[in-house]
Amino acid sequence: MTATAHDARTADVLDIQRATHVYARGLDRFDPQEALSAFTDDAVWDATPVGLDRLEGRAAILDFFERDAAAIADQFHVITNHVVDVDDDGVSARGTNYVFSEGHTKSGAAFRAIALNEDVYRRTADGWRIASRRISALTPPEMEGFDA
Repeated sequence: MTATAHDARTADVLDIQRATHVYARGLDRFDPQEALSAFTDDAVWDATPVGLDRLEGRAAILDFFERDAAAIADQFHVITNHVVDVDDDGVSARGTNYVFSEGHTKSGAAFRAIALNEDVYRRTADGWRIASRRISALTPPEMEGFDA
């Protein structure tokens, strides 16, 4: 791989990581539109392994993010340990990352989760976006009084 190709691949990985961080920042700022901006129009967000829904398309994902923002009093997401493999076509990629989240609902329920995101990414006119995300627990989620 030439230096130029290597630099382009590095830029791709950084843009993909940025999309995952924008998603988390949008959730934590209670800004559903910002969180949604990390996804493609036909994205799939699948949290069935942790007891939540499988959502298809931006409208369904936005609806969930809006309901989440209305119900949550405080929360944070730390996304780390990215492993990203850009496909040879340069327009798709796959990756994993860990997420640690914790917070409280407005009704006082506490939650804490450590999970694995398994992602598929796609290059769009606006940069790399998440085309699908599957969220699986790495440790048992703590959902004291939390009604998903």
